[in-house]
Amino acid sequence: MAWFREFGWVELLLIGLFVIFYALYLLKIIRISRRLSTPYKTVFIKLFFRTCFFALLIISFLGPSFGGSKKEIKSVGKDIMICVDLSKSMDAFDIQPTRLEKIKFEMKKIVDAFSSDRVGVIIFSSEAFMQCPLTYDQNALNLFIETMNTSLVPASGTDFSPPLKMALKKLTEQEGTSAQQKSKVIILISDGEDFGEETDEMAREVEDNRIKLFTLGVGTERGSQIESGRGYKTDQSGNPVVSKLNASSLKALASKTNGQYFEINDSKNDVSRLISTIGKIEGELRDARIVDVSANRYFYFLLAALVLLALDLLVSIRTVRI
Repeated sequence: MAWFREFGWVELLLIGLFVIFYALYLLKIIRISRRLSTPYKTVFIKLFFRTCFFALLIISFLGPSFGGSKKEIKSVGKDIMICVDLSKSMDAFDIQPTRLEKIKFEMKKIVDAFSSDRVGVIIFSSEAFMQCPLTYDQNALNLFIETMNTSLVPASGTDFSPPLKMALKKLTEQEGTSAQQKSKVIILISDGEDFGEETDEMAREVEDNRIKLFTLGVGTERGSQIESGRGYKTDQSGNPVVSKLNASSLKALASKTNGQYFEINDSKNDVSRLISTIGKIEGELRDARIVDVSANRYFYFLLAALVLLALDLLVSIRTVRI
């Protein structure tokens, strides 16, 4: 038998009070009976009923659990790899406060939405780096997300193929069936300025492995300048560089892998729709085990206590006979 609550000081206090008050009551009855020279042994019948009633109340309060049964517990989840563009264009402020700060805020919402799934983070520009491997640890993920900035990667343009290659490798390292691959997801977040030459090839590999690829564009069509030091970033001619959202490359990438494109701009935010779409993907069975299950049966003892209470109230026994 298992117990919902442990026997502690509350139960000891209640038992102590019951014993003290009933002992005082018994002493009073015995003293009166002796003065009147009458029998008092019938008082112990009431004592028996009330002691049983009180004991049953204590037992029901502790929550006894018994009754053997078996239940299968399944652990089901997805593997989600988030690839985040940290090129200098992500410092543009057409999305307030900046594109990157907005993405960091939204990524924490994604991590929170998939708390029972493994999530990893890859950062990239022209090269890709593992920021956080696949993990269930939300605190670690949020810490890595908070520390992301554009100085963590080389400032040499954006290439989608390195992060896709790294994500594909990490998601396919474990052996699994084709059906299980459906539970693996890549989210690529960028402003869409892709200068890579192997993106199409990597997209085909992602599709061949039946991994879902979703792209999330951040920025606006009008774009904005990029802060650099005390001023703004300029090209070789000294003209200010204006970074604009290039949604077409992200849409094309999602289309090639049978995925979907989502967007964050100054008038809409598709992150909730992205979370909903990923949430509909069936998770992979990671573990299944049979465990013993017992139910809290406190109500049996509570019912018995109520029956004794009713008998105590209905059955009248003279404690002192005159």
